[in-house]
Amino acid sequence: MTWHAIHQTEEGSMCHPSDVEAWKHFDQMYPNFVEEPRNVRLGLCTDSFVPHGYSRTYSCWPVIITLYNLPPGMCVSSEYIFLTMVIPGPSNPKRLIDVYLKPLIEELLQLWHVGVRTYDHATDNEFIMRAALMWTVNDLPAYGMTSGWSTAGVMGCSICMDNTRAFHLQHVRKVCYFDCHRQFLPKQHPYRRNKKAFTKNRVKNKVARLRLSGDQILD
Repeated sequence: MTWHAIHQTEEGSMCHPSDVEAWKHFDQMYPNFVEEPRNVRLGLCTDSFVPHGYSRTYSCWPVIITLYNLPPGMCVSSEYIFLTMVIPGPSNPKRLIDVYLKPLIEELLQLWHVGVRTYDHATDNEFIMRAALMWTVNDLPAYGMTSGWSTAGVMGCSICMDNTRAFHLQHVRKVCYFDCHRQFLPKQHPYRRNKKAFTKNRVKNKVARLRLSGDQILD
């Protein structure tokens, strides 16, 4: 359970979630949590599946918790992936997913704020174990449901929000995000000045908005 805290990775390489910027930022924000390396880092995953024997019009939604304290080969093994619930069909839960997730969220909050007394077999002693939900892993529709941000329509990007350059295609009325990505490139990147490969005769000078913090989003 302490592998994530003692392993070493070459600079510029990533072999485990503990090597990424989000993990390191979390460590800086919550040093009290980091002091106990046996505290648990979790991820939440959900997606739909069609049960055996049912048609494609019926789908269920499993909610899975993954454990990231362990080495890469163990993080994704079935022994350390926990099925917390299966949301029944026949269709996706949409806004009701909050109702199904409420008991799990309450347990996660207890593990974050209070913790539970846990026995450590390796050291033959007990300690107060806390847990943190680091992130969720979803496809775009499931991300929209779990985050509460609608991923459909012109403002489907949760980073750009109302600062988007998305538009509706004239003949099919579909939302298109073509050429919205150049704003994230460095100012001197040659793609910004390319007038042929992207929107014709358009140079991209606009800079993407800064990503909002959690507190800013709540405000």
